[in-house]
Amino acid sequence: MKSESEESHRKLMGMELAPLHIPFHRRLETLAVIQWWFCFILMGVLVAFLSIYFLFSKYYPLVLLAYLWVYYDRDTPRRGGRRVPWMRRWKIWTHMRNFFPVHLVKTADLDPAKNHLLGFHPHGIMSMGAFVNFGTEATGFSLKYPGITPYILTLAGWFKLPLARDYIMMAGACDVSKESVDWLLGKSSPGNAVVIVVGGATESLEAQPHEYVVYLSKRKGFVRKALQHGASLVPVYSFGETDVYEQVPNPDGSSLRRLQNWLTKMIGFAPPVFHGRGIFNYSVGLLPYRKPIYAVVGKPIPLDKTTNPTQEEIDEAHKTYIASLVALFDEHKAKYGIEDNETLKVI
Repeated sequence: MKSESEESHRKLMGMELAPLHIPFHRRLETLAVIQWWFCFILMGVLVAFLSIYFLFSKYYPLVLLAYLWVYYDRDTPRRGGRRVPWMRRWKIWTHMRNFFPVHLVKTADLDPAKNHLLGFHPHGIMSMGAFVNFGTEATGFSLKYPGITPYILTLAGWFKLPLARDYIMMAGACDVSKESVDWLLGKSSPGNAVVIVVGGATESLEAQPHEYVVYLSKRKGFVRKALQHGASLVPVYSFGETDVYEQVPNPDGSSLRRLQNWLTKMIGFAPPVFHGRGIFNYSVGLLPYRKPIYAVVGKPIPLDKTTNPTQEEIDEAHKTYIASLVALFDEHKAKYGIEDNETLKVI
């Protein structure tokens, strides 16, 4: 039983403070998430700021060389990237996995003689489950799917920044452009698993705890690419992805949502207003809460190769994919604490 003094230490002005004495492994787990959070939120901004700063200093030749390298190497993010297997096995990713923890749930085999396009849902605030499961080996992807190489696709802007681009490519990240998908599914060797967070950053505006919403009804480009290359479509639902942060309520019609919709039209995305826990408290901060994430990989949907699919063929495959995703959600939701009357909303 906690002493009265310890309780008063942990709760100050309504804020629950972290205890002074916690197991060392938990500190390592928090440190691992801090490192990843810094990379996700600040690495691009920091690289851009330092580039401008050093451009007007005696070190400007280094900046010029760095961006010359970006230009020279511009095709690499669209040609499978430059993964480094030992980096994907860093111990820090194991600590990050254990922070939540994150789980990879396999429901069927993926044929290494074919290519696969995995649709990851939902985006959540930062797609923690997508990165840990497919950008690292912390949950044992290569052991669960032998002969399959995962590629997690992200925004092209990352690959225009020196150092940042090379760091994320080490994890197996590639450009989410059509050219990149064509290369991975058509011109590269078989056994690829191309992972796309289908809802994109816009879907993060729906990332509320205990809400189950995916942007999918109008997103058909990934289906077209799967048909063109005869790759199987594989739905992935990440249970708990939207529970690791709390977002300021922004229902349709609210002032905040109108502002976010305007920003989306102007700059292509609108950052959600969210919070989690802090480093030294459990109440407020920018770190995620310690809540479990279960990314359930569904059964592959085989598609016949159709170089020029008709809209009818795309719509039919898209309809099949949605039905498979909804069935995956319904089949597994009870295991992860979701009430039976809850349904997956596809918008």
